[in-house]
Amino acid sequence: MTTPNLVLEQVGPTRTDKPRRKRPLAPYLLILPAIGILILALGYPLIWQFVTSMQKFGLAQQFGQPPEFVWFENYITLFTDPYMWTVVARSIAFCLVTAAVTMIVGTLMALLMKAVNTGVRITIQISMLLAWAMPVVAAMTVWNWLIDWRRGVLNNVLVSMGFDQFQNHNWLADPLSFFFIAMIIVVWMSVPFVAFSIYAGLTQVSGEVLEAAQMDGATPTQRLWYIIVPIIKPVLAIILLLQIIWDLRVFTQIRLLQDAGSIASETNLLGTYIYQLGVGSSDFAMASAVSIFVLVLTVALSWFYVRSMLKEDES
Repeated sequence: MTTPNLVLEQVGPTRTDKPRRKRPLAPYLLILPAIGILILALGYPLIWQFVTSMQKFGLAQQFGQPPEFVWFENYITLFTDPYMWTVVARSIAFCLVTAAVTMIVGTLMALLMKAVNTGVRITIQISMLLAWAMPVVAAMTVWNWLIDWRRGVLNNVLVSMGFDQFQNHNWLADPLSFFFIAMIIVVWMSVPFVAFSIYAGLTQVSGEVLEAAQMDGATPTQRLWYIIVPIIKPVLAIILLLQIIWDLRVFTQIRLLQDAGSIASETNLLGTYIYQLGVGSSDFAMASAVSIFVLVLTVALSWFYVRSMLKEDES
């Protein structure tokens, strides 16, 4: 009679590892054209800007004079300029505050759309879509009319309420009120995207889980912080990252507000500073150097989220 050990010896060792399947090449070949177009569309301008930041590239080079390589001289000039760091600090502060306010208001609007009935929700959604679809220049024309220091609606309303000190008051002359108005405008334009994205995430939260938590005695605040927020955390993270990137590169709103009556040197952010260096002063090399710095700063601010995504992929 053969023992189990002898049977195992006769059969020999068993292979538990399955042979690896060869990955088909067709998906990679199909995506190669898209990758090539993306590299050309994004890579070439980036390389051109980096090369230009290493040169002396001004108005003369625009008329055909060959540029002169100065290597890192532009970056040294840039990083030793106190005004540059003032603009950087101002841009980061404006970016973080505006992104935080946008996330708070957008989350509240998403929760409101989730709580109201269908008719009210559709009305809110249509209103936000109209605000979101309005072109930036057209919206800024309306905002400039509202805050105009001569014929603005805001000053007229305040004066009619008895606040005579706001007669012909220029809200854009003071940097603090300038950035407060700019924050309101940027938040007003960004809230619809945040609200719709978070509302889409809220629709994925199971109603049975919330009902069970309510039966166990959880308050609305506890259900929000311990159930809803952890479930939609990936959505909140990517929206916050996008808002930080967009608010760091904000340009149109700030530039049009500057043209309406502010001192540009006291209200410049990184976007308008690059415009002032390139288009205003024809110093395209310094403008390119600031652009490369903004790219590095954007990656640094978003690295926390990128690192968390990489960890999730590894796990």
